[in-house]
Amino acid sequence: MKYIKLYLLVALMIVSCKTVQETTSVVQKAETQIVDTREIQGGMWIPSLLEGMNEREMQLLGSKMTAKDIYDVNNSSLKDAVAHFGGGCTSEIISPNGLLLTNHHCGFGKIQEHSTVEHDYLKDGFWAMSYAEELPNENLSATFIKRIDDVTTAVFEGVTDDMDEASKMKLINQNILKVSKAAQKEEWQEVNVREFYKGNQYLLFVTEEYTDVRLVGAPPSSIGKFGADTDNWMWPRHTGDFSMFRIYADANNRPAKYSKDNIPYTPKHYLPISLDGVEENDFTLVFGFPGRTNEYLPAIGVDQIVNVLNPAKIEVRENALKIVDAFMRKDADIKIKYASKYASIANYWKKWIGESQGIKRTNAIEIKRELEKEFSQIVKEKDMVGYQTLLSDFEKLYKEMESVSLARDYWIEIAYRNVELLGITFRAFQIEQAFLRGGEEGFERARTAILGGLEGTYKDYSAMVDKPVFEKLVSLYAEKAPKEYVPSNMVNVDFTAITNDIYANSKLTTLEGATELLSGTAEEVIKKLHEDKAYAFGKELHTIFYNNIEPKFQQLNLELAGVQKKYMKALMEVFPNKRFFPDANSTLRVNYGMVKGYEPKDGVYYTAKTYLGGVMEKYVPGDYEFDVPQKLQELYKAKDYGPYGENGKMPVDYLSTNHMTGGNSGSPVVDAYGNLTGLAFDTTWEGTMSDLYFDADIVRSIMVDIRYVLFIVDKYAGAKNLIDEMTLVHPKR
Repeated sequence: MKYIKLYLLVALMIVSCKTVQETTSVVQKAETQIVDTREIQGGMWIPSLLEGMNEREMQLLGSKMTAKDIYDVNNSSLKDAVAHFGGGCTSEIISPNGLLLTNHHCGFGKIQEHSTVEHDYLKDGFWAMSYAEELPNENLSATFIKRIDDVTTAVFEGVTDDMDEASKMKLINQNILKVSKAAQKEEWQEVNVREFYKGNQYLLFVTEEYTDVRLVGAPPSSIGKFGADTDNWMWPRHTGDFSMFRIYADANNRPAKYSKDNIPYTPKHYLPISLDGVEENDFTLVFGFPGRTNEYLPAIGVDQIVNVLNPAKIEVRENALKIVDAFMRKDADIKIKYASKYASIANYWKKWIGESQGIKRTNAIEIKRELEKEFSQIVKEKDMVGYQTLLSDFEKLYKEMESVSLARDYWIEIAYRNVELLGITFRAFQIEQAFLRGGEEGFERARTAILGGLEGTYKDYSAMVDKPVFEKLVSLYAEKAPKEYVPSNMVNVDFTAITNDIYANSKLTTLEGATELLSGTAEEVIKKLHEDKAYAFGKELHTIFYNNIEPKFQQLNLELAGVQKKYMKALMEVFPNKRFFPDANSTLRVNYGMVKGYEPKDGVYYTAKTYLGGVMEKYVPGDYEFDVPQKLQELYKAKDYGPYGENGKMPVDYLSTNHMTGGNSGSPVVDAYGNLTGLAFDTTWEGTMSDLYFDADIVRSIMVDIRYVLFIVDKYAGAKNLIDEMTLVHPKR
């Protein structure tokens, strides 16, 4: 259904009319109120600025909440139940005792850290039946937004149009420091200032970060990661992607480091949980911390991403994943070590494929070109002199950037991310650079920082796995990277011989060897590093990145950011009646939509909901992606769903038109009254292009039905203690 037709309103009006003329007038007036819901969906809106347009749009979609129900500084509101989880995901408070709900894949790294071959919580799940059994986690935080202030005027103080971009940014950064220092906050709170609308607006966020966050519950991966990489980004989906943590605070309910004396956090607001489920066209609001979108890139920028940069990154990860997967399937220890890393690599590999396909299918590049033609025409007609060269400036800069952007992506994907030994050599390279810049003091700071993370790196490292990845990917770099950015030690060489030599002789393949290499004075360490085969190979690659790739990229990117900032401002002036939301930047946002199926291709229609029966249809005994726990099979056969079933079936996941991206993982999905109905965890493959272009006809987000979460916690895990903490409601009754 594309439209909301106000038939009921019309009928009521007609009954109250006294004449035919009045009836005709009312009908004509109501006809104008037909709303194309596609026009009011999409967008990641700032929660403190919802009054007005956004509030009206949400109500047209069915919301019964006011803007203040969602964001209020002085009173309890939805924002007080939403936390930034681990800096990369979203979570929500679902009980008065600080019980935190997020995705299984968001908690995956911590579940893995607590797992061993003897106690494999990834395989078997984990459930704390009391506070005493909850597991503490190092380096895990939950951060709440307490207040959002507009500080644009103060940040732009002294900035003039005749400054170059570097001078503008220097002054802006100085002003941000002043604004941050002057902000009103409690001593335990923090502040940060972020840019919006490509640097045309600045907002200050006052935050509270809780660092005592303990693992409470997680289903086995056969539930929390059901379908794994095959089903990732796909629909129909049958994944129970959730895990539970708890925030602890000091006696004053304030943030505190881990202590046995800490007590469960008491939230200002927690989310009631709806047992009524969702139906097609129900209102859905997602509250979270979306990571990064680029909705306002020019056509040439999107074209470069889809046709140049994405194919290169996809090829690199495809080769790495194939090798790692083969090892994981044969060795249980390697499977545990590489589970989180593999999932992370596969996630964006598959996303980039879907993103490129979605852009092409929706003809997004051509649509942007048409908008740019209209933009140019209006600018010319209105003689808007300052905006007349923007598109030609984009053309020039993107052409200049293509080669260096491609080289940069190859270095990041190969030397920094997917070949682990090269990543280790890069950390060692940073130690040497710190010595050259800051002498012994700089060296010691860098060495201390890097040594602190090495144990965790090697805990989940296997040279046996990394070796074939190294050989394949460095040869790919030599072949595919722009020639001016390929180091001499990678030209016309035997990569098999180089790989064998490095992995047989480098000390950086083990924690003990790395620790020995990095011990001693600065001169001794650097001398030993230069004699190490892996470091010597990696240094040439990293030197080219530091000296040639990154400086040129940053210079061009600064110029491009200046043009993009001006273009963003111009778009809003040239098209004053269009909707413009600020791109996602990992700050708290609201997006709204509806429960709705979709048509991925001609002749195929996907309904909006899946059920446990679909899990059983996909079941493959013993398969690491599609195995099903015995107890879940038994519950299904007995139809033992407790109060969580629906018409004799157990709901699992559902679709909505909400606009989301990475960082929204774990976001709460609430109904028209603010009750929790689901947990966001993915986007359909066809809709992954929404980071660059949103189309409500094809973009769909995937949610775990909250009733499936409750069913697993209660009937599967028997953790009734957790259910008893929650407030369960029936809003539709």
